[in-house]
Amino acid sequence: MNFAEVLRERVLVCDGAMGTMLHAAGNSLDRALPELNLSNPELVSTVHESYVGAGVDIVLTNTFGANRLRLAEHGSSTSVRDINLAAVRLARQARRGVDRTIFVGGSVSPAVSASQRQSVRPDERVEAIREQVRALVDGGVDLLVLETFGYLDELVEAVRVAAGLTELPILAQATFTAEGLMPGGETPHEVASALGELPITALGANCTVGPQRMLAVVDELRRYTTLPISAQPNAGLPRRIGRRFEYSVEGDYFARYARRYVERGASIVGGCCGTSPAHIRDIVTTLTDLRPKQQRRPKPVRPRPLVQPEHGRLAQRLAERRFVVAAQIAPPAGGGAEEATELVSVLRRNGIDLVFVAARESARAQVSSASLALHVEREVGAETIATVTTWDKTIMTLQADLLGAHAFGMRTVVCETGNPPLRGDYPNADGIWEVDSVGLIELLAGLNDGRDCNGLTLATKTSFHIGARFNPGAEDRDAELARTKAKIAAGAQFLITRPIYETEGLAAMLAVLSEEDVPVLMAVSPLTGYAEAEYLAHEVPDVRIPRATLDTLEAAGDRGREVGLELASELLAEARPLVRGVVLVLRDGRKLADFLPLVAEHK
Repeated sequence: MNFAEVLRERVLVCDGAMGTMLHAAGNSLDRALPELNLSNPELVSTVHESYVGAGVDIVLTNTFGANRLRLAEHGSSTSVRDINLAAVRLARQARRGVDRTIFVGGSVSPAVSASQRQSVRPDERVEAIREQVRALVDGGVDLLVLETFGYLDELVEAVRVAAGLTELPILAQATFTAEGLMPGGETPHEVASALGELPITALGANCTVGPQRMLAVVDELRRYTTLPISAQPNAGLPRRIGRRFEYSVEGDYFARYARRYVERGASIVGGCCGTSPAHIRDIVTTLTDLRPKQQRRPKPVRPRPLVQPEHGRLAQRLAERRFVVAAQIAPPAGGGAEEATELVSVLRRNGIDLVFVAARESARAQVSSASLALHVEREVGAETIATVTTWDKTIMTLQADLLGAHAFGMRTVVCETGNPPLRGDYPNADGIWEVDSVGLIELLAGLNDGRDCNGLTLATKTSFHIGARFNPGAEDRDAELARTKAKIAAGAQFLITRPIYETEGLAAMLAVLSEEDVPVLMAVSPLTGYAEAEYLAHEVPDVRIPRATLDTLEAAGDRGREVGLELASELLAEARPLVRGVVLVLRDGRKLADFLPLVAEHK
């Protein structure tokens, strides 16, 4: 019988979880479950037969993730075509001898997991979907079921691929979070609008949420489409028990909500993660007296307005191509904030209202750079820009800190990997990096797009202005250039050099980076004398001090501090045509009074 015709006449019940059943049978959570179609077909057949016995109208093939990219993630090299053909054969066999119509739906997942999305090109995704769909069609499925798509562009992509290969019915299912949005941020209205223009037979939602939250999604979809709707929720929230996940939603509760889906306009109901033949049997019993509702034309809805993000003074000045003069301070050791507040007050009185707060690499107690920046900005009024490092922080901790800082008004952040303080014989032996500076930049760029580190939608987009460091004095300049380009590609919107003492390396790197069109600020830290210059030149990696500078400071003797300021002034004058601004670094051992003449000269 024709699937679309049957769908107009009666409510169809789809099966429940395949993966949950296979895991319950002892298969590892990290195994490629579609491979069982070849290695353990008896187990897969048993699951299909259990759902057929429960009374389903649609059986889905065991092919979620059965494309080359997903299989490769699990280390499987088995033929994609062989796995999918075997899956269709097992599903078709399960309906033999049954005296009612049972449709075999070819299950198609997104081409890649959310964590792999950014590293795989769209054309690679398309080819992976095309290869799998072709095998399912050749195997003899009755319809294609695109399920658990978290990003609308991928779902649209998959529908177009499938429609280009076959005229079989297509059921397109997005997945929505508890907030009612796809992980990619799209609303049910946007999903219905996009899919309504494509050749699909039905649309719906599956996975991620439980029965109650799915009801709200059904309501939203029904408002915006006249197409048949499907709903396949999870059996609530899971809890992990050893190597397994367990779900607690009982069959009668699950079936009660399935009936509500149909009463609200759904035509296909079933289950996803955590559901079993028992859940599906209860659904079949509950829906025996219901028919699909006739649908009215959806109401037109105005599109959401675009929100223009607010940025800080630095972003504004760079956009206006004004030369920037800023200062950089470090959090005082010992945990106090008064010293920094007074220092920034003096800087502001002398014309500097942009202050970078560095991250101090010290084992002593200290205020975090972000907390200090927010405190000083509130007390003084200068825009303070925090340097955020990633060492000893999980990405979830970084994300929470950044969202908190944004809520309190911080808009500009400089990203660094950072180094923990030395505490033993081996440098940084107890440092932990879940992400480095590139990962931190990607996190901030995602927050600006309205996505968290897991790709889930935020309540609102952030508006961070993202900065990154680079080092023109690096010994391996090619490696430093490659690293800097990676930061720009990740989303860095401006760059700051490490403190430099000559312009040759800076000019060489800027010549290569000019094609990136990213504003560059130069950090300058006036030398206090020959001892400091000698230490930096010989004991600190990737710092270049010209021989002429060393000789000049050695000859200066007791006038080293004064000569250091003169050298810094000459360096600034030489570099000014190359960069968009300067960051004057106040460090321990340099008095503010010595620093102020540079401010006046280059403001």
